[in-house]
Amino acid sequence: MTGVVPPATLYDALALRGIVAGPDVVDLSLGTPVDPTPAVAREALAAASDAPGYPAVHGTPTLRQVIVDWFARRRGVPGLDPEAVMPTIGSKELIAWLPLLLGLGAGDVVAHPRLAYPTYAAGARFSGATAVATDDPTALPGAGVCWVNSPSNPTGRVAGVQELRDVVAWARRTGTVLVSDECYAEMGWEAEPVSLLHPSVCDGDVTGLLVAYSLSKQSNLAGYRAGLVAGDPALVARLVETRKHAGMIVPRPVQAVMQACLADDAHVAEQRARYAVRRDVLRAAVLTAGLTVEHSEAGLYLWCTRGESCWDTAAALARVGVLAAPGAFYGQDGEHHVRLALTVSDDRLALAAERLATLPPR
Repeated sequence: MTGVVPPATLYDALALRGIVAGPDVVDLSLGTPVDPTPAVAREALAAASDAPGYPAVHGTPTLRQVIVDWFARRRGVPGLDPEAVMPTIGSKELIAWLPLLLGLGAGDVVAHPRLAYPTYAAGARFSGATAVATDDPTALPGAGVCWVNSPSNPTGRVAGVQELRDVVAWARRTGTVLVSDECYAEMGWEAEPVSLLHPSVCDGDVTGLLVAYSLSKQSNLAGYRAGLVAGDPALVARLVETRKHAGMIVPRPVQAVMQACLADDAHVAEQRARYAVRRDVLRAAVLTAGLTVEHSEAGLYLWCTRGESCWDTAAALARVGVLAAPGAFYGQDGEHHVRLALTVSDDRLALAAERLATLPPR
């Protein structure tokens, strides 16, 4: 089982290999938020709950301006056109359906990193296109869509400005639509993530470029399905038109929540501080247990190895009551790694640290 396995089948995949996780296992395999949704979001939801009419696919003008302001303030991307931003039903649906919505089909290529969120490849399959895993898309003659992911899921790696500039130049030469999944952008620890739309990367020209972002992690809104896309006005206009016919519309109350959360940096800083503490605790425990942490300079995961099959590491961790995501879920290059998430409560993370201290050596 070295191919991509949907994380939802984790327990079945482990059971097939004889790896049994007890009922009190500390589950570090999934990146689902566990902290309370902030008051600013819940209050905005309540205030907007009377919503009898159909919402706007493109988003309200106020929300689009707030997104533009957020990109300028938080991502260093000035001057986006409010017409070139749009709310999405979380970021996963955008990732899954983007190739199809852009008209890709049989004979087209969707490129994505070798270690990657499985939905990039799923989106290629949904459209009938071919998924190509590569860490050097510039070696390809071109692609219908090329995904970059910084900070990376699962590795936490941050792409540098020159690396992104090279991919932008290639995309422009080949006519490739270049899309950056930046869902962990607010979680830079040892490196500061830079947006594909930042002037240092694209010289202020967003033609052919899109960025996907989600509020799930920064604002604990996974249950609200609140995301966005921004970039090339022509590409966003195509998405708005196709999504109208598909009914892919963010509910009006959720748009109000997005507006409130993207305008408020305080709750994001509070959540980031929680994750910073948890990261320190888990990293120390992992290193003491004899694992090596690679990359992980950003995001909500530690990408770890102890030089053996990811299944052997997952089994060893499960036996002491800690569940990790085997790296093979994210591509063959992850066969010797596991991914450990920071998205558990402080008390459960402390329990995981205690259990890691009992992990036998290889």
